[in-house]
Amino acid sequence: MNPRRPLRIANCSGFYGDRIAAARDMVDGGTIDVLTGDYLAELTMLILWKAKQRDPSAGYAKTFLTQMEQVLGTCLDQGIRVVANAGGLNPAGLATELGDLAQRLGLAPNIAYVHGDDLAERIPGLVADGHLLANLDTGQSLADSGAKPVTANAYLGAWGIVEALDADADIVICPRVTDASLVVGPAAWWHGWTPADHDALAGAVAAGHVIECGPQATGGNYSYLSEVTDRRAPGYPIAEVAHDGSTVITKHEGTGGLVSPGTVTAQLLYEIDSPAYANPDVVAHFDSIRLSQEGADRVLMSGATGSPPTPDLKVAVNFLGGYRNTMTLVLTGLDIEEKADWARAQLFDILGGEESFEQVDVRLLRFDQPDAPTNEQATAHLRVTVMDPDASKVGRRFSNATMELALGGYAGFHTTTPPTSESAYGVYWPTLVPAETVTHKVVLPDGSEHVVPPAVGVVTTTMVTEPEPAPDHLLAGPTRRVPLGTICATRSGDKGGNANVGVWTRDEQSFLWLWSYLTPDRVRELLPEAKDLAIRRWPLANLNALNLVVVGLLGTGVAGSPRPDPQAKGLGEYLRSRHVDIPRALLDPR
Repeated sequence: MNPRRPLRIANCSGFYGDRIAAARDMVDGGTIDVLTGDYLAELTMLILWKAKQRDPSAGYAKTFLTQMEQVLGTCLDQGIRVVANAGGLNPAGLATELGDLAQRLGLAPNIAYVHGDDLAERIPGLVADGHLLANLDTGQSLADSGAKPVTANAYLGAWGIVEALDADADIVICPRVTDASLVVGPAAWWHGWTPADHDALAGAVAAGHVIECGPQATGGNYSYLSEVTDRRAPGYPIAEVAHDGSTVITKHEGTGGLVSPGTVTAQLLYEIDSPAYANPDVVAHFDSIRLSQEGADRVLMSGATGSPPTPDLKVAVNFLGGYRNTMTLVLTGLDIEEKADWARAQLFDILGGEESFEQVDVRLLRFDQPDAPTNEQATAHLRVTVMDPDASKVGRRFSNATMELALGGYAGFHTTTPPTSESAYGVYWPTLVPAETVTHKVVLPDGSEHVVPPAVGVVTTTMVTEPEPAPDHLLAGPTRRVPLGTICATRSGDKGGNANVGVWTRDEQSFLWLWSYLTPDRVRELLPEAKDLAIRRWPLANLNALNLVVVGLLGTGVAGSPRPDPQAKGLGEYLRSRHVDIPRALLDPR
């Protein structure tokens, strides 16, 4: 049988809150077969839980309904299937709401939904059965933490989506499936793959990982700014997935941004750990992938290899960590450090000492410059965050205390905001459960419910270990002190409590030098916040890239991190800005 043509899968959402009009742009902008939307992050599950506490019928991404109202009729007319994880904590509820919306529009789509990921009510039973639910980063068992989870969702795979599409579903509503499953499912359905087609599945996982964050693959958040000559809002990405899993990443013609090997590399490296990228259906080996420019805004990803999935599923657990509040005091002109020390001492003297809070984070952020040409350029910020299980300690009691410094503190006192109230924060807990403990289910358009078996042939895949680079990669000869970003680009983000920084170069010689130079110790030197933290490093030589993971930089995850940049979005660009000695042979090649 001849292979079917590549399947054109377009993504219209990279997070809950992304551009509403993107769905309409993707449907109206050119030919596509499948429209996907990724709405879920670890933090999003906590946001949806809070919404569900206020309204038990909530718990899903409501913006999806707005998008469907705009495009549902066109999708049905053109045969475009829709697959989205907007179901969040309530996929059945979203399916019902979508059915009601369709009826009001005079439409009758076949709607299916996936469920079985929600383990929150099963946590006590799993612990009683001997499952440690140990934190993947710290090794601590959930029972020893004393935490009471409010959400716990296993990352499901693609085969429930496949079964729904086989049953002629026009729309498949998903809960916490993996981001890549939104692409793997339609591709496996279209090409008739089986769970044993590991290489093809791995290629689709890579494709799903690239387009999941929308325009981050088409020029958004891209280090090499000069390459993006079309500065209009980037078009959202399209993956043309072939029968063997090789994929062309592109975008609709006439849209802004750029698709190049660099923009695709940036997204391949985003928020990963080992190049052995584990999914419920396959372990995709990202270090096997090769990229080539196939035309304007068309990049071919090929060569992906896959191995059988591990016997465990990842579970994203969230629990309430307590309450937090932040006030930012502005300091101007002279004696910045002395003013900051005085303000800190005064503030916590009023509050009964720093030890009266569970956690205190004080950061002096220096933006000031001598003889500044404007008032604003003479200012620094003293950012004070307090965290505690007792809401009353960190609420207006704290923020009002800062205002007591207004007339009796340092000269020029003012704040960036008026006194604020406390807010609850969450703690993210990544863990594993055996796949057989999770019952993956799909409800088909006819209302029947089917259990989806886990992928076959599970084995434990060993972690990729990094070979040591040869010493001569450091290159002898004269050097020039310039920003590291002169020869490399980066993309950074959060991976639970860890920060991920992907670093890559345009050519092999620069990569080999970077591989030798950017050791874990060097990373700690360039990123002072990481000086006491473990650094994991993996090369992806086919991409001229390194992946760096700074373990624990974000504490308990984005919701509980006191950093001004809690998702480490700017960490890579900070690394690029650091001045280092780079061989002139790389800066001035002959």
